[in-house]
Amino acid sequence: MSTENKEIRIALAGNPNVGKSTIFNALTGLKQHTGNWAGKTVENAEGVTRLNNNSYRIIDLPGTYSLLSHSPEETIARDYLCFSNPDITIIVCDATCLERNLNLVLQILEITSDVIICLNLIDEAKKRGIHINSGKLSELLKVPVVEVCAKNKKSLTPLYDEIENFSKQKESYKPQYAKDLENLIKDTEKIIIPYLQNGVPPRYAAIRLLASDTLTERSITKFCDADKIKTEIIRISINKLKKNYTNISDNLASCLILTAESIYSEVLSVHKNTLYERDRKIDRIITGKYTAIPLMLCLFILILWLTISGANYPSALLSDFFSLCEKVIYNFLIEIGIHDIFVQLLCEGVFRTLSWVISVMLPPMAIFFPLFTILEDFGLLPRIAFNLDRYFKKCGACGKQALSLCMSLGCNACGVTGARIIDSARERLIAVITASLVPCNGKFPTLISIISMFVLCSVSFPYNSILSALSLAVILVLSLAMTFFSSYILSKTLLRGERSAFTLELPSYRKVQIGKTLIRSFLDKTLVILGRAVVISAPAGLVIWLLANIYIGDNTILYMCTNFLDPFGKLLGLDGVILFAFILGIPANEIVVPIIIMSYTASGNLTDISDLAALKALLTDNGWTITTAINMLIFTLFHFPCSTTCITIYKETKSLKWTIVSILLPTIIGITICIFNNLIANLALY
Repeated sequence: MSTENKEIRIALAGNPNVGKSTIFNALTGLKQHTGNWAGKTVENAEGVTRLNNNSYRIIDLPGTYSLLSHSPEETIARDYLCFSNPDITIIVCDATCLERNLNLVLQILEITSDVIICLNLIDEAKKRGIHINSGKLSELLKVPVVEVCAKNKKSLTPLYDEIENFSKQKESYKPQYAKDLENLIKDTEKIIIPYLQNGVPPRYAAIRLLASDTLTERSITKFCDADKIKTEIIRISINKLKKNYTNISDNLASCLILTAESIYSEVLSVHKNTLYERDRKIDRIITGKYTAIPLMLCLFILILWLTISGANYPSALLSDFFSLCEKVIYNFLIEIGIHDIFVQLLCEGVFRTLSWVISVMLPPMAIFFPLFTILEDFGLLPRIAFNLDRYFKKCGACGKQALSLCMSLGCNACGVTGARIIDSARERLIAVITASLVPCNGKFPTLISIISMFVLCSVSFPYNSILSALSLAVILVLSLAMTFFSSYILSKTLLRGERSAFTLELPSYRKVQIGKTLIRSFLDKTLVILGRAVVISAPAGLVIWLLANIYIGDNTILYMCTNFLDPFGKLLGLDGVILFAFILGIPANEIVVPIIIMSYTASGNLTDISDLAALKALLTDNGWTITTAINMLIFTLFHFPCSTTCITIYKETKSLKWTIVSILLPTIIGITICIFNNLIANLALY
């Protein structure tokens, strides 16, 4: 297809985890942008590419297993293909599991004939003894079929050639249903054709209307006279349906599945292969009844240990670097004549808070997110969701919540956005509300410090980082248990409803591209979350410094606030300083401990005591006991989410009500457990 003036639009469709994003990135390079589809929280991506002076706009549709409108992703993909009429639709398929992919291919062919089928991972298929006759597949479906390996850009040349030389298809393969059903479809087409606009395919519209697909009907009514269509469908089609058919929707779906199986059997030849058998043997262990959970816990202990051990040194380097920068900035501002108060406010308030947040957040995120992405690329995350599905099912939630739960370990805000993969709005809300029950990397420094000072100090152990990771694993199990409990309570109260079924793909184990993984996780996750924290922390540093340096009588505002909260803090086994530190730490959990130190030392600015022995002495001098330390761990784990997460929750839910519920839930849990633990500790003393 060639053009001189027109920009050709290409829709990129496919199942999740088929390499669609890799192909999109290869086609568009850096000429792309991301955002959200109008009225949806599902991300979109568009890019522009040029081939021999022809301009192409690539629209990356959300990954979906079907177009039956069970989720926002499916609705968006279907609506774009139906109503936006792209010039070319490239369907990316995984050659290692083509049969499942063909279900989506057949549904798209019902909508458009202007299709190119891109068989990706063809090298992986051959390694597993799977051989696809792409010529035969092209002949059966009457559309071009190309074989590629997306990670190898040279293999994409046939795809580029097919795009350049593409010509509109007169007619592609259409799935054929039972004779009576086909007649019913044709009768329905005749009725609705006068009311269809903008090229909406009559056959597809008729099939979905006959199947009583209400979400598709809503989309069609944007382009049709809804009342007239409804009247005619009831008068002719539905009456015929009642006389001759039952379960028409199931019959249509069954036909697609059987057709996909038939086509697959014609184009497939399989040879015995050790890689396939190897994957199945690994799965028997990783998803085994007795081995799955222990292995999963060991994996997270390893990740936590690597994050803890690896972050210490770069955090210290960053802290030293920012301390040097602070001195340089301080001296420069003094030399140019800025008043001392403003210099302190900027340097000891704003800059010191920012530097603390960056030094503490950046290294663990830069380690954790790549590790997390490696698990995702290798194929382990879907298996973690599979392992936890039975437990979430008992709680009235969805197994996909396990994936958002894992993302919350890096950042609760990421866990909130990760809930988009859950189809059911009710179950998606449960995942969003409970995301803050999982400790993010901003809480790890506080948790590790308390564990090191009050738990490990009395233990002679040569590998304290391993013991720290084990202690954090215990805390992780507690947060997981509370997530299950809270999900169950929500599903029985505020968010009652039936648990939905979902499709969970267990992809083949794949070789991870380490370089691309590091770059993608750093740019897409680490920098984005760090940027949000920095924007919020700057004004927070200003407020904290003012509270610590403005006096009313003989006391600072900070002292008066902590003194006011002290009675309630004592009820929780804490004190007013700790409670107010958590309140001031809403912009970022990383600054809670520095605020506590600042309040105890009455220094008027954030202070870092790197020596844990000195820090423990300061805390015990101010009344800390083992009960205080344990309750500090509990309240660090369960308290109101940071401001970045709160903003993300509101953006995702578009609801102040659910944002407030998300804030109250972990806070109530933390307060309740702390009061109970403090009561038990006081009774033990007597």
